[in-house]
Amino acid sequence: MSRARTVAPTPKTAPTDAPAPLALAATGLAVEIDGVRLLDAVDFSATPRRVHALIGPNGAGKSTLLAALAGDRPAAAGTVHLGDTPVASRSPKALARLRAVLTQEHAVSFPFPVREIVAMGRHPWAGSAAADDDDHEIDAAMAATEVGHLAARTVPSLSGGERARVALARVIAQRTPVLLLDEPTAALDLKHQEDVLRLARAHAAAGATVVVVLHDLNLAAAYADDLTLLRLGRVVATGAPGAVLTAERIEAVYGQAVDVVPHPRTGVPLVLPVR
Repeated sequence: MSRARTVAPTPKTAPTDAPAPLALAATGLAVEIDGVRLLDAVDFSATPRRVHALIGPNGAGKSTLLAALAGDRPAAAGTVHLGDTPVASRSPKALARLRAVLTQEHAVSFPFPVREIVAMGRHPWAGSAAADDDDHEIDAAMAATEVGHLAARTVPSLSGGERARVALARVIAQRTPVLLLDEPTAALDLKHQEDVLRLARAHAAAGATVVVVLHDLNLAAAYADDLTLLRLGRVVATGAPGAVLTAERIEAVYGQAVDVVPHPRTGVPLVLPVR
């Protein structure tokens, strides 16, 4: 089945002079928290120039897997490699120059101006030659996420959706070859959901490895090259959206009957709950 793609215009959203690409992989990964195994025997790989979406019901382990891939959650078993090196053997500073992480929480209690928050994404490059590009990267990230007009506003004065876009701008400004995004569309309106995922595709097209947690199966089908479906901490299926998103599998995993039909224009799967 052919799958049409819409990529955001290069001058507005796609990075130029991208960092060297890096693949990300987990083998036999298990994660335990407070004695509870949240991930078990997970094999996963994400490669440059592709968007890989993690999907699954609440409590499936999507955010835990993303945190383990980032090196922010230690493995109880198995390994995670960023390029040829285990993430556990890289220093925090080295990791911060290789992967940027957008978490679900965007809480900022202090009245920092928006531009200062975005500028925090440049901290890993302090003292390096890349610091000369700080202003350019900050401005480009704010333009790509459409928060430039908010530069002088304090974060507590913003709406939830505006805060989410500022948080994304901070991640984009970090300028890493791997982007890990946890539910980046959750607080956004229709247009900005599409904008964020077009931006993710633009970064992938420029050479980045992009992993994104999504709840909306239709957004995942429309923008991801690869899907990994999780349930109760285990991988149920991984592959192209058309192969993973079957009506039978979705009902078995989510407990909700659906129809899966091709989009009338692009041909990508559309998941429609049976009501």
